Amino acid sequence: MGANSSSISELPENEYLQKLSGSEPISENDPFWNQLLSFSFTTPTNSADLKLLEEATISVCKSLVEKNPRTGNLGSLIKVFLSRTKELKISAECQNHLFIWQAHNALFIICCLLKVFISRMSEEELQLHFTYEEKAGPSSYGTECEDLIEELLCCLIQLIVEIPLLDITYSISLEAVTTLIVFLSCQLFHKEILRESIIHKYLMHGRCLPYTSRLVKTLLYNFIRQERSPPPGTHVFQQQTDGGGLLYGIASGVATGLWTVFTLGGVGSKASAQLEQCSPLASQSLLLLLVLANLTDAPDTPNPYRQAIMSFKNTQDNTAFSSSNPHAFQINFNSLYTALCEQQKSDQATLLLYMLLHQNSNVRTYVLARTDIENLVLPILEILYHVEERNSHHVYMALIILLILTEDDGFNRSIHEVILKNITWYAERVLTEISLGSLLILVVIRTIQYNMTRTRDKYLHTNCLAALANMSAQFRSLHQYAAQRIISYTCRHLRRYVYVLDKLYFPHSHCSTLQHCFSTLSDNGEELLSLTCSHILRSYASSLFSLLSKKHNKVLEQATQSLRGSLGSNDSPLPDYAQDLNVIEEVIRMMLEIINSCLTNSLHHNPNLVYALLYKRDLFEQFRTHPSFQDIMQNIDLVISFFSSRLEQAGAELSVERVLEIIKQGAVALPKDRLRKFPELKFKYVEEEQPEEFFIPYVWSLVYNSAVALYWNPRDIQLFTMDSG
Repeated sequence: MGANSSSISELPENEYLQKLSGSEPISENDPFWNQLLSFSFTTPTNSADLKLLEEATISVCKSLVEKNPRTGNLGSLIKVFLSRTKELKISAECQNHLFIWQAHNALFIICCLLKVFISRMSEEELQLHFTYEEKAGPSSYGTECEDLIEELLCCLIQLIVEIPLLDITYSISLEAVTTLIVFLSCQLFHKEILRESIIHKYLMHGRCLPYTSRLVKTLLYNFIRQERSPPPGTHVFQQQTDGGGLLYGIASGVATGLWTVFTLGGVGSKASAQLEQCSPLASQSLLLLLVLANLTDAPDTPNPYRQAIMSFKNTQDNTAFSSSNPHAFQINFNSLYTALCEQQKSDQATLLLYMLLHQNSNVRTYVLARTDIENLVLPILEILYHVEERNSHHVYMALIILLILTEDDGFNRSIHEVILKNITWYAERVLTEISLGSLLILVVIRTIQYNMTRTRDKYLHTNCLAALANMSAQFRSLHQYAAQRIISYTCRHLRRYVYVLDKLYFPHSHCSTLQHCFSTLSDNGEELLSLTCSHILRSYASSLFSLLSKKHNKVLEQATQSLRGSLGSNDSPLPDYAQDLNVIEEVIRMMLEIINSCLTNSLHHNPNLVYALLYKRDLFEQFRTHPSFQDIMQNIDLVISFFSSRLEQAGAELSVERVLEIIKQGAVALPKDRLRKFPELKFKYVEEEQPEEFFIPYVWSLVYNSAVALYWNPRDIQLFTMDSG
């Protein structure tokens, strides 16, 4: 640092940093601070340079850790920063660039030092370093400061919530948010979830607590507004042709370099084109908000930041705040909704949407009442559609959001009334016109299929099926392709089920025709490519199910034991097809219940589903005697028989249009009391016990991968593995 610094490689030898970390205590009134804070090196713009900065900072920190107990220079630096922040608001109003620039530089140095300190020592040791005082003279900051950590934390929060966001204050506002993230980063270096942290205690009690709602509100508005970085040169003095004085000779490289990192930076060097379009302050604010919201509750008090997120209201809501929650506030829901719709490509925005829908009933009610719900749902569907490109956590969050939305019957009805044109990102079929509800069905089924063939995650397919089940009673005017996919996906598993049973009962028979037919299934799972297989299924399924109906579980157990015997060991793992049997049966059962729910509640609204069911009736008829599906097959079998009879009466060689006409007429004629009533299919999302075990590592993986201009050595990270998330 200092006026002569120009590159990262020179930092360890920089005379000002050597003095800061040296053996001599430095008074807060020493002109040294003006020299130190007028540095002019180019701030890193990529992960390689950020790593170099980290390594350079470590060498300075090692010396500072050793000497600070005697010099108190860390405390002096912090007090210098604190004294200057007292005038920041006036400086912003008076356009005092120099004062703000030096305050920013002081905070930047503090942040760099803290990041290394926190990664290499316990919180107790860190706290001790804040207590050491310089012995060089009286403090200009004053003796009233009893706890320097609390003072600094409180100052950072005040800076975020009170300093107006202008071009000249953008950098210091961003640095304040970043420093709070660094303060909380001790979690990264622990495998277990921190439940009693010194920093957490400061943020949840004492002087920081009254700022809770204002901090959450400011961070949310930072996210909503998506303010871009100001253009280079608007926040610092112009370069002096003669080098200028010590305080004014700030090289233009600092401006361009610093603002480049704020625009492009981030661990892992993400794609520049994408990050150029986003706001670094909005991104960093959202990360801090997620970190704060997921702090664990203190033993004596719940997390106030989570309470604030759970209870804030719309600015148009005039009802009184509950006295039980002192952290409630109001925010513009329309602006929030717009930002959430526009930012769903990032994990962070999807996680925020999940938190708000799950925890804040005011937001959930508002979202469900929107008449443009497609603006929110379509980005979520795109996340699921491109499941191969997304990390598993992002897919989970998107799916759970759909599950929460489908808990509402009004949502399930309204999505079938929204007609979409030309969905270009859906590649399997040209969709020139389709309802939002039908598109949702297509994407969810595609997600289940991808999971069953690739990741085999039971949690994922269970939630997919739950969302479809919640919607099923309100299926309306299903697109012919959506109806076809519901039936063909069910048929795929019916066939697969027979195939697996065959392998279990007769592991050595190797029915070549059946096996070949299953090996030729297309990736989309549309059809078996051999008619021979359908013939085998018709002739073979009835005998299998007859056997199953006698002693279902016993037969399966004997088949499994027989298979283990053929493998030569009781400890040998079962093949995938044997392990998959229960999963396949569960999927079949749920898909049949979804079809049944639609038929019993909205048969006359869905002629395309009846058409697709009749087209595959031969396969469904084989399962009427299956012990696990007999009850649910009653209505489906009745519908197949009723409409098949009417089609036979109409004659042969009917056109598609004529078949659909007969189905529509039959739907009116079919007595509703002939269909057996089943309990309504309703599933509600409930967080698992100790959700922090999932969310805290997830949030910190987002910070590690997405935070602007922050680098941590991956070897130091203990909370998660580098491929998690």
